[in-house]
Amino acid sequence: MEDFIINNTSQDKSFNSSSITFSDPYEPPREVDPMFVVSCIITAIGLLLTLMAICAVCSLVRKDHVVPIYVINLLISDLIQHCCMILLMTGRDLLLSVIALCIFVISVMVSICFMVCIALERYLVIACPLWYRFRHTIKFSVVLCVMIWVLSPVLCVLTFWALLASQNSSIAQIIMGTFLLLPLPLFIFFLGGTIRALSASRVPSDEKRRIVGILVLVLLIYTLLFLPSIILSMAEKEVRHLTNLALVFVKLSPLADSFLYVFMRKGTIDKLLASVCCCRMDSNDSSRMDSNDITSSTV
Repeated sequence: MEDFIINNTSQDKSFNSSSITFSDPYEPPREVDPMFVVSCIITAIGLLLTLMAICAVCSLVRKDHVVPIYVINLLISDLIQHCCMILLMTGRDLLLSVIALCIFVISVMVSICFMVCIALERYLVIACPLWYRFRHTIKFSVVLCVMIWVLSPVLCVLTFWALLASQNSSIAQIIMGTFLLLPLPLFIFFLGGTIRALSASRVPSDEKRRIVGILVLVLLIYTLLFLPSIILSMAEKEVRHLTNLALVFVKLSPLADSFLYVFMRKGTIDKLLASVCCCRMDSNDSSRMDSNDITSSTV
């Protein structure tokens, strides 16, 4: 994943170095890098949505007296990613770009870790409700968040140290890729265990739908946005177009994380399901009316 981001920073810097000068009015305009334009659009929209999601989650905490600690930390890591992307696109200092790159990689690792924590918490609510109610305290969540924020930079520093010491990028890619592939079986286990335990759970039906919606969204975000870049980073061959596409997917992950707020609100999924059911009923009614008209006309 670091190789993809380094390639992206080099592309952004090439765009900055090839900016149009006005010394020669007859000089034709140079070609704009599409990756730079896409990065600007994603960063502008994602920064706004992330700030709105943080404010909405904080208002949800005051309203429902619930502390979604993992979601708040996930949104904070997304905010850090947007700030790092801004520095990578606008900064021309090499040292500043390297620091922003390291912080970006760390924040991506932190985001994946908090996605695992969110899935684990939703699984425990359904599979082990008594344990979750009496053993899962706010203090435990705070300690876990601190460990994630501390251990992720340590792992990133060790990976870069292995890269510099061995002068072989495959070792660093294997270390980082193995760490980033571990959440995949966990997400599948949490979703499968939650669906299996739904029938015996005493959790209200609307809460069950919200929990399953969050687990499905987290699995989709990881599988569609993070998994392609992880697989390509561990592969020996590198294709430029696939690399750029994987980079776009990684940059889109903070946008997708903002939609977790939708599944946290009570009644939102019920309204979505009701609208879908109404659309289906309307389509069925219209088809029945059309069939009745056809039969009446034939008679």
